[in-house]
Amino acid sequence: MKIVIIEDEAFAADSLESMILELRPKTDVLEKLESIEEAVEWFSMNQHPDLVFCDIHLSDGNSFEIFRQTEVKCPVIFTTAYNEYAIEAFKVNSVDYLLKPIGKEELAKAIRKYEELKQTNLPLEIQNLQNLLHDAAKGRSQTEKKSRFMVKSGQSIKTISSEKVAYFLAEEGVVLLVTFEGNRFVVSYTLDQLEEMLDPKTFFRTNRQLIANIRSVKEVSPYFKGRLHLVLNPSLAGDQIISSSKASAFKDWLDL
Repeated sequence: MKIVIIEDEAFAADSLESMILELRPKTDVLEKLESIEEAVEWFSMNQHPDLVFCDIHLSDGNSFEIFRQTEVKCPVIFTTAYNEYAIEAFKVNSVDYLLKPIGKEELAKAIRKYEELKQTNLPLEIQNLQNLLHDAAKGRSQTEKKSRFMVKSGQSIKTISSEKVAYFLAEEGVVLLVTFEGNRFVVSYTLDQLEEMLDPKTFFRTNRQLIANIRSVKEVSPYFKGRLHLVLNPSLAGDQIISSSKASAFKDWLDL
């Protein structure tokens, strides 16, 4: 099987390649592309692979633009941290739609689906429709929230479940995932993106710099002008203040 990976995060591309080769050792990874521009140029100048793994959010825009600018004559498995693009993904030559961080079991199922697709005489678009209807019948929710994150730790990649995250912190131009053990990892999402991805019953956007897990809230006390002062576990340097406009919603969230 000859494949191409389109992914703008090098460690995510490397991790995906490693899992694919572990599942299908004879796979030939022809290229790892990082942008729409690079992908359009590559597909215009090279023989197309058997299968493409494609992230949706790339450094220079939405990867669906690739398929508008050039014809990709092979099936695609989309990989993304967002689930709102599922319908649009199935309009392309899509075999499957995997939410990041990608687990080995989900990846194996997607590859098997591709292999089964090769054995059927159904046109790809009809097969996609059947897949979509099947997923709907199983009750897959378009509002399903992110349950785990893939982070870089030294030279390796590890997965951290959302329940182990104490809070997300914007600091010095990056967003950090901080675990209850106090470990910090850089994540490639903004707080605005994370706010949409996380379960609102568990996580609350306290201010511009912080999204907190309800289990990380150690102490809440009144502050000036209707604001609240927040103490977290693990502790965080500096005062964590919740504005008066958010104080009521925060109290409701805590069920105070």
